Amino acid sequence: MNIYVGNLPYSVSEDDLKNVFGEFGEVTSVSIITDKYSGRSKGFGFVEMSTDSEASEAINSLNESDLKGRNMRVNEAKPRTER
Repeated sequence: MNIYVGNLPYSVSEDDLKNVFGEFGEVTSVSIITDKYSGRSKGFGFVEMSTDSEASEAINSLNESDLKGRNMRVNEAKPRTER
């Protein structure tokens, strides 16, 4: 399952997210979205976990939890829509 993670501090790395979500199961991929011009984090990213049950547990446990001083928004990622 793909998980959206928002309201991230700009200092958070992909390794930080992998460690946080890894407590709930196997993390298959992590990507933090960056600005294509400045290379700076946009404050959100995606974590993919191997099973839906592990992902659901992570979502329920981590939504609104503190990471480096900010409360993360964690929920199931929605498919991208055409603009």
